[in-house]
Amino acid sequence: MTRNAKINTLLLLLVAALAVLPLALGLGEGKEEPFAGADAQAEAAITELKPDYEPWFSPLYEPPSAEIESALFALQAALGAGVLAYYFGVRRGRRQGAAAAAADAVPSASPSATES
Repeated sequence: MTRNAKINTLLLLLVAALAVLPLALGLGEGKEEPFAGADAQAEAAITELKPDYEPWFSPLYEPPSAEIESALFALQAALGAGVLAYYFGVRRGRRQGAAAAAADAVPSASPSATES
């Protein structure tokens, strides 16, 4: 196994552990919404500290349900991942193209040219 394969395997195991450990350890038990997002937690903290607080801004679009909100978030994440993958793919393709062009530019000695 190469060094890069070992590092990739270790990183994959670390990501899996970060996803599974909170569920396995029961960190969300006893809460109404165990793994609520930071926005929901911040809103709860603000209303607890200052119940008469008025927000400065209102959302431009309020999804009709939590499922649609979650689907829009997943779509946003997928689009972002697609843009990043495209960028890195183009960058790698350009690098490989430049390396191939550099390899083609190096003159190779042919046997018939050296015998003349």
